[in-house]
Amino acid sequence: MTTTTSAEARPRPARKPKPEGQWKIDGQAPLNHDEELKQVEPVLAVKQRVIDIYSKQGFKSIPEEDLYPRFKWLGMYTQRKQNLGGEHTGKDNLELQDEFFMARVRFDGGQCSTEQARAVGEISRDYCRSTADLTDRQNIQLHWLRVEDAPAMWDKLESVGLNTWDACGDVPRVIMGSPVAGIAKDEIIDATPAIEKIKNEYVLREEFQNLPRKFKTAISGNARQDVVHEINDIAFIGVNHPELGPGFECFVGGGLATNPMLAQSLGAFVTLEEVPEVWAGVVRLFRDYGYRRLRARARIKFLVAQWGIDKFRQVLEDEYLGYKLPDGPHAPTNLIDRDHIGIHEQKDGNVYLGVKPTMGHLTGEQLIAIADLAESYGLSRLRFTPFKEILFLDVDPEQVRALAADLTEMGLYSAPSEFRRGMLTCTGLEYCKLAHVTTKARGIELVDELEERLKDFDSPITIALNGCPNACARTHIADIGLKGQMVDDGNGNKVEGFQVHLGGAIGDGANFGRKLRGHKVLSTELGDYVTRVAGNFVEKRNDGELFRDWVARADEDDLR
Repeated sequence: MTTTTSAEARPRPARKPKPEGQWKIDGQAPLNHDEELKQVEPVLAVKQRVIDIYSKQGFKSIPEEDLYPRFKWLGMYTQRKQNLGGEHTGKDNLELQDEFFMARVRFDGGQCSTEQARAVGEISRDYCRSTADLTDRQNIQLHWLRVEDAPAMWDKLESVGLNTWDACGDVPRVIMGSPVAGIAKDEIIDATPAIEKIKNEYVLREEFQNLPRKFKTAISGNARQDVVHEINDIAFIGVNHPELGPGFECFVGGGLATNPMLAQSLGAFVTLEEVPEVWAGVVRLFRDYGYRRLRARARIKFLVAQWGIDKFRQVLEDEYLGYKLPDGPHAPTNLIDRDHIGIHEQKDGNVYLGVKPTMGHLTGEQLIAIADLAESYGLSRLRFTPFKEILFLDVDPEQVRALAADLTEMGLYSAPSEFRRGMLTCTGLEYCKLAHVTTKARGIELVDELEERLKDFDSPITIALNGCPNACARTHIADIGLKGQMVDDGNGNKVEGFQVHLGGAIGDGANFGRKLRGHKVLSTELGDYVTRVAGNFVEKRNDGELFRDWVARADEDDLR
């Protein structure tokens, strides 16, 4: 018989968990190099070095610690060297990066004047090889920018009330808003005053320039729920309170990437006047309690998931607001028709017209031409949407058909096919250092092919092409989500391909799509695959059935 000594019998003490880098719990001592760099100096101080030194001495004069973390706060990333295939992705920045930049111009709330569009078009034409891509966060991205031209770009942007500040980095990014705030006939409440106050009085404060990671905001009082609120760090959505009138329901903790999570409702009612202070309270809470040790866990969604929504609301109210928010109703979910394509009524008797450039891709010359055309119709207000559309506001109903025809001639469609309407792509291999596959060119080819092969397709469908797992084009919530990766072509060669997510959805029955075990699609087979699955849907759907609902019950063979 074996005896056990008292030392052996004693339980081992529980291992103390590693600190997560939460400032209010663990202190502010940085736990990684990124956190160290953010504490050395105000991060936006790098702007003056660009003006005084780097723009004069060129790319090679930029030290690494400014180039990688700090330039993000200026809305600039180095872009990928041309002709580096997906097999190079994941290697060191020194191998992947080119000596040119992507620059992201902020359009908070998607608001843009014809004067601003023309200025960005001229910057694109003069400094960025005429690139001008609409993003699904209502920005415009430019490429091929040299550091020598950055000050001239900033000066021109500032002359029309625009900038690139905090368009990237561990900061509050652009504030998404309903592109038809204040004018749409189906609006519950106009959120413009809240967006303007946050943009002008809060965003660039020093207290918000060092967050654990990026922080994404969406605010819309439109009944269409047109800002994809379910996947933002914080979102405010219009709702009518039975006693308090129109206001907002607040959601926190949404985000996609490799750990997708849907935002959760605080269950609280927020008035228009309270939106900025509630927003600031949530950002401060994230700053103080967000996880900073590991950047992969530093988004607010991980904190919300760990704490639960009840604790999150309690801490927000007790430590940051100093008052209790009233409980509020849940906004009814709008599942489809969240975009603004086509002709829609305004409150004032005019109409607005929504058009979509294929993949949101424009040239500088096109932006200038858009501004010129709008002004020829007496228009001055444009808007960008989270679905990469351009809206023309204040159109005379007598002139809207003529305007639509002129825009069609420019490749801007007000009555696109369901495929062209519902297609989103990220930047992809052409410019992005994280991408494994080409997306924009592939998406354009795919739309053309689907329109030819499925001419009568008549159901809403969203298709997302992503170059990597980070889901910038919303892979997980698309009807057909395509996540780029290098795959085996069957002969031992690594080639561009996609993992497939089917039936992703937000709103009622929200889910992140159905993945088929072991199923990959080569890029060269993409047209055949999507045609086959979409054709099976048309053949086997019930009357009025949406693609997402059919996928949930479809036989696996019909999805392969």
